[in-house]
Amino acid sequence: MSEERGGTIEAAGLTKIYGRGAGGFRAVDALTLSVALGELFGFLGPNGAGKTTTIKMLVGLLRPSAGTARIAGFDLQAQAAQAKQRTGYVPDNPFLYDKLTGREFLDFVADLYALPVGQARRERAEGLLRLLDMETRGDQLVGGYSRGMRQKLALAAALLHEPQALFLDEPTVGLDPGSVRRLKDILRAQCRERGAAVFLSTHTLEVASEICDRVGIFHRGRLIAQGSPAALSARAPSGRLEDVFLTLTADSPALETSAA
Repeated sequence: MSEERGGTIEAAGLTKIYGRGAGGFRAVDALTLSVALGELFGFLGPNGAGKTTTIKMLVGLLRPSAGTARIAGFDLQAQAAQAKQRTGYVPDNPFLYDKLTGREFLDFVADLYALPVGQARRERAEGLLRLLDMETRGDQLVGGYSRGMRQKLALAAALLHEPQALFLDEPTVGLDPGSVRRLKDILRAQCRERGAAVFLSTHTLEVASEICDRVGIFHRGRLIAQGSPAALSARAPSGRLEDVFLTLTADSPALETSAA
């Protein structure tokens, strides 16, 4: 597979089992999906469904028990460096260096991605701080940032190298309404203007309905439904994605059988 398909997120039979033997827990069960260039994919599921485990495998932080994952055509196991170079990741609880300022942290991340030192690099960092309304906080220590400010700095760091595949795990946690609106605009721009593939895990169904091209509902380690928000919402008499989500993730034996 060549890099010409760059930006596509692909999983084939991706599986993660914790423990060994018959007592092992299957956190992710043979997940197969693809997110195309320019597509914003929403990953929905209740707590404990396996969403974070899935994302960690797709960004190369967890080794799968079986199956494969590719970023921009690069296998995450055999070609990890190439795949990660093209990946941006905002975890649900970002680890940041508290003794650095915001600008110093972005400079550190730029070094990790081997971005050339110079005016273009500085302008890129400043542009992201400005975009996220962080420019007046850039010289403050990260240790003094609020949860929302830490989220925004993590997003700036993930966007710094202009990734082809962007993963976000519950990115709206801690953000005020204005910042959530800004995040929506940024993610749309990543897809529409840059052609990036965006993989968004969220509990906020309104966000998923509003900005995602396609959503997948994940339950007990399995992808049980996927489609456009409108198509999935049409499954419920109410026409609401929330009602479809609650029905599909209900713990009834009949539902589990039908979703198999």
